[in-house]
Amino acid sequence: MTMTKIIYFIIIVTFIDTFIQLPVMTPYAISLGATETMAGLIIAVYSALNVVGNIAGGYAVDRYGRKPVLVIGTVLSAAVLLFYPLAQDVGQLLAVRAVHGIVSGILIPCVFAIAGDYAAKRSTKPMAYIGAGIGSAAILGPAAGGILAANGLTDAVFYSVAVLFAICIWLTVRYVSESFRERERRVVKGAPIMELLRHKKLQQASLAAFALMVSNGTLAFALPLKAEDLGLTQASAGIWLSVFGVTAVIIFVTKLNKIYDLYTSEKLTGTGLITIGLILGLIQWVTLPGIVPVLMFIYGIGFALIFPSMNQMVTDMSNKATRGKAFGIFYSFFSGGVVAGSSLAGFVSEQAGLPFAGGAALILTVSLTFIAIGRLH
Repeated sequence: MTMTKIIYFIIIVTFIDTFIQLPVMTPYAISLGATETMAGLIIAVYSALNVVGNIAGGYAVDRYGRKPVLVIGTVLSAAVLLFYPLAQDVGQLLAVRAVHGIVSGILIPCVFAIAGDYAAKRSTKPMAYIGAGIGSAAILGPAAGGILAANGLTDAVFYSVAVLFAICIWLTVRYVSESFRERERRVVKGAPIMELLRHKKLQQASLAAFALMVSNGTLAFALPLKAEDLGLTQASAGIWLSVFGVTAVIIFVTKLNKIYDLYTSEKLTGTGLITIGLILGLIQWVTLPGIVPVLMFIYGIGFALIFPSMNQMVTDMSNKATRGKAFGIFYSFFSGGVVAGSSLAGFVSEQAGLPFAGGAALILTVSLTFIAIGRLH
């Protein structure tokens, strides 16, 4: 197994860890006595503390190297998963979830820094393959979690992912080599965080990450409500989400991914942001059920344009000494978008009954800001 494939596998497991718990966490929290509000807090605290882990992990991989942080991150991830079945009450579950959010956040900039080290100055296609892996995790994870929970095997959700992380630990220790060695860390100068924050490519990529996750949060919250309004079951919302996921994965792994070599990452990301913003706005006013999957297909194209391109922008603007911090900053916006997306959709839905329109307005505003930053010199 090549280094690249191992890193892809670890990235997929890291995201499966997140997605497999989506259909499980709310009923598990309620079974321990949580109210619906408390269950929502337990879900949100994971993404909120991802931000802390993202920043801490970014600093650590630039200072101590990629491999030590990757080993520690995978060990801690495997360990924290074993504590979920031991939770006896809501407070304990909240504590485990909080620690899990930090640990998971540490891993993300680490694996992307390694991937960026190998993808630097090459095609954006490696980031597209990573996107395909994450897309597959987003499709398969919730399905696997839902099936296990439906059969009374909630504990197996946590144990199975812990086993996957144990495999990651073995692969990392045995096969992963350090992509940022100590002698390079002494020679290659790293920029302070404020200098990184002033870099327009990182600003653009971070805005794109925030907007993309706001759009996903809006879909997760509002598509089931849309299905209900159109007289359909909530299963239809799941199918609609799958349409966009499958569309994106097809673009990532087929010859269609040549588009990443034909246009700059900035142009692809900007086009994708405008696309998903317009699609969300259109979904708000659709009255024919057959139109929604067509719009989700187009949304999938927009998603496919954005995800690998914004990751490549972070790779392009950083060097080995700053890549961890850059991805830490970038994914903190990603995590923030997860929290903001469903919260914004819920607020706008409650106040005006227009969750898709609210998300669309925010994303199109971000799109204009993205373009404006790109034109500044």
